[in-house]
Amino acid sequence: MTIQKLALQGKHNLFNSMAASVTGRILELRSEGIRESLSHFEGVEHRLEYVATINNIRFINDSKATNVNSVWYALECMKSPVVWIAGGVDKGNDYRDLIPLVEEKVKHLICLGKDNSKLIDTFSSKVDTIHMAKTAEDAVQIAYDLGLPHDTVLLSPACASFDIFGSYEERGNKFKNAVKGL
Repeated sequence: MTIQKLALQGKHNLFNSMAASVTGRILELRSEGIRESLSHFEGVEHRLEYVATINNIRFINDSKATNVNSVWYALECMKSPVVWIAGGVDKGNDYRDLIPLVEEKVKHLICLGKDNSKLIDTFSSKVDTIHMAKTAEDAVQIAYDLGLPHDTVLLSPACASFDIFGSYEERGNKFKNAVKGL
């Protein structure tokens, strides 16, 4: 099977799929069953979760990405220009590892949270624009207004949610509801 047929895209998911395939073959599972599973596998909620495509703009909920490493993998697998929604309670993050991917893939940054000064300081010269949002609804509306056909709006915060949300699940659910309300 080709990597394009994998349900979960991105280099990290390719490695996971390869490991699962090898394990399946060791357990003597049929190749057809392995291919079927890998092409229809649904990821976990709030982790690179496809939400909707509206006017040719894709919306992805990656609210579970509460650290720089998770965001790196999310950005790495994006194939179209990104409007990135990030922010929240900074956990001592060093965002510099994201700079090459942000320069390559991110057009606009929307900061969702109370204090996003480190995000702004790190990326202000790396993206076209930075916008502030106080709610998930505001962030989604700003992203939609900035987005162009074939862009991806990616909620991948790199931060904890506790400044304005009770959990990453609440943040992700509010994002998804806001997208559905467009």
